[in-house]
Amino acid sequence: MTNMQDITSPMTTSEKRAVASLASIYALRMLGLFLIMPVLSLFAEQLDGSTPSLIGMAIGVYGISQAILQIPFGLMSDRYGRKKLIIIGLLLFFAGSVVAALSTSIYGVLLGRAIQGSGAIAAPIMALVADLTQEVHRTKAMAIIGLSIGVSFGIAITAGPVIGGLIGVHGIFWLIAVLSLLAILVILFKVPNPKQSKKHRDAELVPGQFFKILKNPNLLRLDYGIFVLHAILTASFVVVPLLLRDAGLLPTLHWQVYLPVFVISMAAIIPFIILAEKKRKMKPVFIGAIAALVIADLGLMQFHSSLVGIIGFLWLFFTGFNLLEATLPSLISKTAPGDLRGTAMGVYSTCQFLGAGIGGGIGGWCYGAYGASGVFIFCAALAASWLVLSFSMTPPRYWANLLISLEKLTIQEADAFATELLTLTGVEEVTLHNDEAVAYLKVDNQILNKDQLQAVITQYLNTTK
Repeated sequence: MTNMQDITSPMTTSEKRAVASLASIYALRMLGLFLIMPVLSLFAEQLDGSTPSLIGMAIGVYGISQAILQIPFGLMSDRYGRKKLIIIGLLLFFAGSVVAALSTSIYGVLLGRAIQGSGAIAAPIMALVADLTQEVHRTKAMAIIGLSIGVSFGIAITAGPVIGGLIGVHGIFWLIAVLSLLAILVILFKVPNPKQSKKHRDAELVPGQFFKILKNPNLLRLDYGIFVLHAILTASFVVVPLLLRDAGLLPTLHWQVYLPVFVISMAAIIPFIILAEKKRKMKPVFIGAIAALVIADLGLMQFHSSLVGIIGFLWLFFTGFNLLEATLPSLISKTAPGDLRGTAMGVYSTCQFLGAGIGGGIGGWCYGAYGASGVFIFCAALAASWLVLSFSMTPPRYWANLLISLEKLTIQEADAFATELLTLTGVEEVTLHNDEAVAYLKVDNQILNKDQLQAVITQYLNTTK
């Protein structure tokens, strides 16, 4: 890390390599988890001991083990090393894939999926990203990692039925096992070793601040939202593949629904993202997206026997889903204090995976007890509860996060630096953490004069010994 920082500079070659490598590892793992989602309910019907409830649990159980272990994995990576914990997590993912691939009963698949989820490497990866990037590039690096997850999901639900038709679901689990080994090779030979590892409040959970985050009603509302969003997703995929088959579409051709639905829904959300971020209409766009989920689930409840109905309302569902999946992390980042973003994201991710696990289980139970209509009633009710709660949300502050290294500044110089920063238009908050030698800024990019900000940074960080 150099003492000179340029907030407009591109990432260095080393940073680009590190971020690309870690994004590929994250993407490979999420691809492995999601590939099975559009085909597992079709496959699990043929397994010994299979019931609708157990099928739903098999789809979502990875979320339970992930939710339980992701925070411990992050904390252990501080003590034992990021790469070691990532490799251990990938080996667990490999082991779970092999267990599922060798299983002939639903219980074996359940066990395999639970072991897959126990390789909770998200937090160590984010911490390693922070170790390998300059403070001024940290937010950009995290955004790239987040983008890789969305791309993985889109590829997985489209490719899953095709790959399943070619090599079977057992073959998908073997493929996932191979992908996890490839990810280990990437971490060993492509990801640079950090010069030093330290605690990063913007990327990691700080245990002492955990309850402060839990007491923030705006953050809790968003946490409930991601819980609902992923509960609805996993519950829906208990029945959607079965409904497409029953409507006359061969399982190997399900990609012909998923691909256009996903691509068109992604295109449809672009103007809404612009409206939310550039035009600062986040709250109405956010509420509208949740309302789209409610309408989509009610539509699927009513028209799930028709292929046209399934496709139309599935498109509406994914339009709302993709828009919310893109905006929720942004809202967490805007709402959480800059120096507690890592803790806020840790709680948020835990709620996300809990939603996936619980949604799969309840979705399977609803299907067994009340049929497909029962699943979509459950999803619509859950989305409606979120919709009601969202009306009381506080409109977000449209502030971005920016980190500045304070290396070689004394405490007095850092205080003077912070005072100077707060005089600049567009710099809304400055939080110093001298133990980390980092200043956490909240800035309004629409009015921030970056040249003035850079001049202050250069003045203090160039003239200080």
